[in-house]
Amino acid sequence: MAKQRINLGRNWYAVHVVNGFEEVVAESILKRAKDFDMEDKIFNALVPKEKKVKIRKNKKEVVEEKMYPGYVLVDMIVTDESWYLIRNTPNVTGFVGTGTTPIPIEKAEIEEIFRRMKQEPVIEFDFQINDMVKIIEGPLKDFEGKIIDIDQSKGKLKILVNIFNRETPVEVNIYQVKKI
Repeated sequence: MAKQRINLGRNWYAVHVVNGFEEVVAESILKRAKDFDMEDKIFNALVPKEKKVKIRKNKKEVVEEKMYPGYVLVDMIVTDESWYLIRNTPNVTGFVGTGTTPIPIEKAEIEEIFRRMKQEPVIEFDFQINDMVKIIEGPLKDFEGKIIDIDQSKGKLKILVNIFNRETPVEVNIYQVKKI
């Protein structure tokens, strides 16, 4: 790398890594920073994750998913030595930037990443309005209907069900139905 002409100070940078090795690389960067006495230049390395609620086999399950697969975020001061240490960490393919010059992540973007990491889990499902579903548990088990409203934050669906030959809206949890 050409000598760093500009010292941008302490910033967060995105480091591209071999997919699937994000955690290993983050740990390795921190260990190498300690081993090479560079903890005054490399402060943190992390794999940003957010919590999501997945519905599997009709059960809610909270999982952590990588926000940016293939990337590790590093809080550091870029110098020739710190650049070299990270660039030569196993499974690192390079910094995000132009040529050999890393570009810091915008402050607003980092704040948004940390906000997403701290927020409550988001319920993920693939239902859409007008989908036909079958209720698989609860008092209306085996009834079929059409989705007319989705409240993703609460994990609820409003379904139009035919009860006594009359279209009736009912609210159910997303894990109480399956697509038909």
